[in-house]
Amino acid sequence: MRGPLTSARLATTLALCLAVAGAAALVGLGWGSSGWGGLDVLQGALFGTLDERQHMILYEARLPRVLFGLLVGAALAVAGAVFQALLRNPLADPYILGVSGGAALGGTLVFALGGSALAVGIGVPIASFIGALGAVGLILLVGTWAPSGRAGTYVLLLTGVVFNAFAGSVITFIRTIISPQKAHELLFYLVGSLDVEGTPALEIGIVTGAVFLSVGGALYWARDLNVLTLGDEEASALGVDVDATRRNVVLAASLGVAVAVAYTGLVGFVGLVVPHGVRLLLGPDHRLLIPASALLGGAFLVIADLVARASFTLFSTALPVGVVTAFIGAPIFLVFLRSTLKST
Repeated sequence: MRGPLTSARLATTLALCLAVAGAAALVGLGWGSSGWGGLDVLQGALFGTLDERQHMILYEARLPRVLFGLLVGAALAVAGAVFQALLRNPLADPYILGVSGGAALGGTLVFALGGSALAVGIGVPIASFIGALGAVGLILLVGTWAPSGRAGTYVLLLTGVVFNAFAGSVITFIRTIISPQKAHELLFYLVGSLDVEGTPALEIGIVTGAVFLSVGGALYWARDLNVLTLGDEEASALGVDVDATRRNVVLAASLGVAVAVAYTGLVGFVGLVVPHGVRLLLGPDHRLLIPASALLGGAFLVIADLVARASFTLFSTALPVGVVTAFIGAPIFLVFLRSTLKST
């Protein structure tokens, strides 16, 4: 599926990706622990034959999970594609680099301080955004003096590991000094789950708008990202405002990560597996890579959540979706790391 990016290829490829995301959404809506699913769901929704219980299952339980899966998966996958381009490192990922950890730390501080529900609801996303920006700033700072090649990869990965450890330590400290009930709520918030039933329609709309803004912003600077992968000096010589482009795409990507962490906790490896796989299949052109990653990232997380829900039959409890993505992503990360080190 590689080749020159013509309008026909762009439209065809994105149509296929959209079909995959749509199919994943339908599967997510059509399966659940209630035993009601399959074509009955589609028929009931289309012809208005749902009873009160079925209406609640579909529109209050399953639909928010699927919608957040599509949104969060898109945000994390696009952020991964952006960070991989900025750092010129295929192993860059919001989770591994500590960007998700920074967002979680910011959100945790507001969550633990308490206050009114309105203050927490507004403050957690804002604090998550600030925390994500702080982590990205640290990574970009380290990237300015890190060596190139294999050693640079080690430095950036180690920086992410150290920052994640620091953020995790602060979060653990906070959990030990707050009330047991608050600590339990905090653990549930951080574990990485699409259990978002009951989220008000206004908040869903805000999350949707923020993710579209994040993905749209990254797509707007897709051409400049293509040039940035050549290096800062080459990009500047070709007329790209390197500093402005880096600042703008970092803001866009951080917004997506912050919203994802604020509402679903830490969901790792989506930003690594999806854009890397899309790049191998479709090529490195960000005009195609970014929208394709958004659609397939959403599909990936919806299916991962479906696996998490299916685990109920084995463990009598549903696994957090962050556990499923880690089971999938960690081995793939080792494969990517090995291939990257071989090529340097």
